Amino acid sequence: MTKRVILPIVTLCIAALIFFTVKNNWTSWEGGSTEQQTDDAYLRADMTPLSTRVSGTVRRVNVNDYQTVQPGQMLVQLDDEDYRATLGEAQAALEGAKAQLADNQAAKLVEDAKIQSSEALVSQATSAVDAAKAAVASAQADVLRTSQERARQEALLSSKATTRQQMESTIADADRFTGMSASRQADLDRANASLASSRSLLEADRRQRQALNTHDAEYKAQIQAKEAAITVANVNLGYTRISAPTAGSVGERHVLEGQLVAPGVQIIDLVKGDVWVQANFKETQLTNIRKGDTADITVDTFPGVTLHGKVEEIAPASGSQFALLPPDNATGNYTKVVQRIPVKILLDPDHPLKDRLRPGFSAVVTVHASGKGSRKGDPQS
Repeated sequence: MTKRVILPIVTLCIAALIFFTVKNNWTSWEGGSTEQQTDDAYLRADMTPLSTRVSGTVRRVNVNDYQTVQPGQMLVQLDDEDYRATLGEAQAALEGAKAQLADNQAAKLVEDAKIQSSEALVSQATSAVDAAKAAVASAQADVLRTSQERARQEALLSSKATTRQQMESTIADADRFTGMSASRQADLDRANASLASSRSLLEADRRQRQALNTHDAEYKAQIQAKEAAITVANVNLGYTRISAPTAGSVGERHVLEGQLVAPGVQIIDLVKGDVWVQANFKETQLTNIRKGDTADITVDTFPGVTLHGKVEEIAPASGSQFALLPPDNATGNYTKVVQRIPVKILLDPDHPLKDRLRPGFSAVVTVHASGKGSRKGDPQS
């Protein structure tokens, strides 16, 4: 009876010991293996969705579905008549702005000639004023002299020391020089007026020349604006030709001839030729996986063929963190789930299936982990 009770108890204790031993050491056993394998792996390639930058009608689609293309090969051509017309209009506007600038340059030369002529007139008027001033001074000296002579003759006549004829001659000379002085003063006034008029004309010409300088800057700014408009028109015209940015294969066409498209419409997908592997390892498998570790890959489509590659990168976060709605474990009930981390593996460039692999193929990946012997504190640890 005692054996029948003790034996089940011992068996149960041994089973419990094995269970807790496995439970507490499973993660370290799994991560410590030098061969880490996962079947959660797929072939990937860089895919570029090509879209339109301008609106227009599809004139021509130059490729078929799944066709191989080369860099720069035109894939889709939009109707470009409107954009060519816009470019021609911008070019015509530029020529008009350049013509206005040339006319303004000619007007500046004419105005410079006017300024030189006005400066000559001012110089002549200034000389005329100086001559008139000298004439006035000379006339005033004669007036003073004849006035003094008249006074002297009047005094002599009162004392009967001169003749009346001499007196009358002296009076006539005094009146004549007085009139001449008035005439010279009038000439001076006219010379001053002419000088003021010449200076006003010169100032007007200079202001007109300054205005032409202002127009000059305005026309140059217009030329720059027209040149920018031509650049934009050329860019928009170039957008009517959608070309392959790199070598690869196109996916399904999303547009056909005659279809009206708007900016941002996806028209075709381009798949680059270089295929790589995304292996989603469990977080407990990454303990010893390092960048540069070698890997063996088998693709489900080609059983029996083993490809080789190297670990290129390990994702900075788990796949769930990149999801549209990342999980928030801080709310509600929590159930611990082992996360998976994407690992990018590049295939050897000389693998035998180079032209036959397609993105989306399923694969099984085995990584030869090299980090088991890494020292503590090693950046690769």
